[in-house]
Amino acid sequence: MKSSELELIQAIHASPMRAVIAMTGGGSSAIGELLTVPGGSQTVLDAQVPYSLAALSEWLGAEPEQACCERTARAMAMAAFMRARKLDDSDAAIAGVAVTASLATDRPKRGEHRIHVAYQTRSTTCALSLVLAKGARTREQEETLTARLVLHALAEAAGLRSRMELELLSNEKVTRRQVDGQQDWQKLLSGEVPFVSSQSRGATDTIAIYPGAFNPLHAGHVEIAALAEEILDCHLLYELSIANVDKPPLDYVEIESRAVQFEGKPLLLTSAATFVEKAKLFPNTTFVVGADTIARIGDARYYGGSIRQRDMAIAELAELGAKFLVFGRQISGEYQSLKTLGLPRSLVQISTAVAESTFRKDLSSSELRHSLH
Repeated sequence: MKSSELELIQAIHASPMRAVIAMTGGGSSAIGELLTVPGGSQTVLDAQVPYSLAALSEWLGAEPEQACCERTARAMAMAAFMRARKLDDSDAAIAGVAVTASLATDRPKRGEHRIHVAYQTRSTTCALSLVLAKGARTREQEETLTARLVLHALAEAAGLRSRMELELLSNEKVTRRQVDGQQDWQKLLSGEVPFVSSQSRGATDTIAIYPGAFNPLHAGHVEIAALAEEILDCHLLYELSIANVDKPPLDYVEIESRAVQFEGKPLLLTSAATFVEKAKLFPNTTFVVGADTIARIGDARYYGGSIRQRDMAIAELAELGAKFLVFGRQISGEYQSLKTLGLPRSLVQISTAVAESTFRKDLSSSELRHSLH
């Protein structure tokens, strides 16, 4: 271990930061280096190596669209940050640090050799990405470089300045994407507030909310919102939840990239992952949803397979005055509507269908997203 590396690790251990580290594809030697230097227990809360796709999917709560990319590194870091919060409920600074890498193997690799390291703190989401000169290093040398980039990220997360050289080649450069969360976003992520509204009059004045991932927002969403306002004769808010039942919360990069799409449109940011949570925040509200969403609400699989739990949730929605305005859409290549889904009667009773003749637009955010790659 070089003296500059030793000094950096000692400084990390001396900082108040405590971190959970997750890594796949490379960089695991950084864990050994951190724990070799005395004081490792002051920094490392937990270290995970979800190396297989199954293990990585379990860590994230869902299979990633791509295992080695910046977005996956950020999602891994957010999952690590949330675990750190569970493991350390003190006032100490916490961080989630993650790496996903595609390095040299024992067989030829068609794609680039690349490293994506990310860290998540209460205030910041940051991703550091590096494409390596293919064939210029051995696997061991690429692993060493990956570990050093992880230590750089840990130092940054701790508020330290690293003086350790990465020893990059002339055609290699670390690229950075960083977003510092707005104060209200930080409060939302930490659970200090349940929602943030983009309009001064507040969310409680509306009687219609249009929830979605909006990744991306497209013309179909905008047309649905306009029709819903006309049908319900009310003001409508788009709602983007940073929380998900199975996945890590959205990080600040994701929040910023999605929120910017709503410039001039009323947007509600919440931490309400389920419709029961949304209805508790906003009772007596009509939620504008697609057929795929109402199908999930009525599917016992989303309640641990328990029909009883599903029915209790629907009953609670009814008690809270929740209603649903349902727009048909294609599901698995077939157009589905409120009438064709075979939903529980109790859910149908609090739902109203929008006729196919009134609206049908077979646009999918996931298909649009894939077409951009």
